[in-house]
Amino acid sequence: MLFLFMSIIFSCNNDDEDMVPVCDTVTNISSNSITDNSVTISWETANTSATYTVEYGISGFSLGSGITIPTTDTNIQITGLLAHTTYDIYIQTICSTNNTSLYTNIFSVTTLVPNVVPEFKTNLSELNLFSGDLNELNITSKGFEYNLSTTLFSDYAHKQRIIALPEGTSMEHNGDGLPIFPDNTVIAKTFYYNIDERDLSLGRKIIETRILIKLNGAWETGDYKWNDAQTDAILDLVGSSLPVTWIDTEGNSNSTTYKIPSNTDCFTCHGNNENIIPIGPKLRSMNFEINGINQLEQFIANSQLTGITTSTSVRNLPNWEDDNESLENRARAYMDINCAHCHIPGGSCEDESTLNLAYETPLDESDIVQQNFSIDYRISFYLDGLSMPYIGTSMMHTEGVALIQSYLETLE
Repeated sequence: MLFLFMSIIFSCNNDDEDMVPVCDTVTNISSNSITDNSVTISWETANTSATYTVEYGISGFSLGSGITIPTTDTNIQITGLLAHTTYDIYIQTICSTNNTSLYTNIFSVTTLVPNVVPEFKTNLSELNLFSGDLNELNITSKGFEYNLSTTLFSDYAHKQRIIALPEGTSMEHNGDGLPIFPDNTVIAKTFYYNIDERDLSLGRKIIETRILIKLNGAWETGDYKWNDAQTDAILDLVGSSLPVTWIDTEGNSNSTTYKIPSNTDCFTCHGNNENIIPIGPKLRSMNFEINGINQLEQFIANSQLTGITTSTSVRNLPNWEDDNESLENRARAYMDINCAHCHIPGGSCEDESTLNLAYETPLDESDIVQQNFSIDYRISFYLDGLSMPYIGTSMMHTEGVALIQSYLETLE
């Protein structure tokens, strides 16, 4: 009996000596210093001498297949993340080689949307104007789309227009024309053709993205030419030409040699009194309804436009295709957006022509009546360097020419 009792005592003592303290799971995980490509993760622990393994991956990944980082600290900065992406994070405590905790429950964090870069980088993707695959043209939440009531003719190309304002800023009302844009504003216009207008599921061919950036009070221009793979666009300041084909809504096959402008060409149209200015985003050109909502009212509600409280204080430029408008209003609106950037005081044609084709210019001050024959002649054919518009197209705009000629006939 004595031997048995002593054996039991010794056995209990050995069990006590083999007991290992519990390796606790970390608690109170938190995140801070979140950017578009990094985050700092912190946690609390009861095991002050432990080390840790952090495993992370895009939300939904299977534990064991993620990226692991060993650390001795209770915080870690994770870098190289994708922008605007949710990541799942797990942490395991390692008290010793054979003593580890369970992994924590999922801790998720989402990286920020990157700021738009107001700089002419080599690749369009570096400007952060779009999210996801570039060719989807999904506008970043740091920018917004705008549209015009009457648009510039560009060989029947479609266009997507974007304004990206610096965080916490807005366009300021400055009359019916261009608003005041803050420094570091980026304006982008992307030109593309649908392969077949009857079936948009067949895709599109993106040609170029023209960029205006306001730096130190002055606008600068740049143009990005899309690659054949449609994965990115490269800054191209010298201009080029390329063949384009598409099928229109009537099933007709069309083709042209599309001209991507050089930086010199950009200045020809955007230059006024030796300064570069935007052409399209005048308040009167954006003051119309889209899907039942006035565009300017939407800008005001979103704090993207300040200085006015209602769109009714801004005149509107008619849509040249709206048959409810008078022939004169339609024709003058068409000439405003297609011709007036050159044919206004300070424009590139000021020394060569007396025309002032701004919509708000009274007819008797525009010189349209006096130049009736010349206008009719210069738009009635296409010859590069002679016909009008002087640059920016490679063909006649049949519908636009018919509109202007019909209007000019009323002035004879």
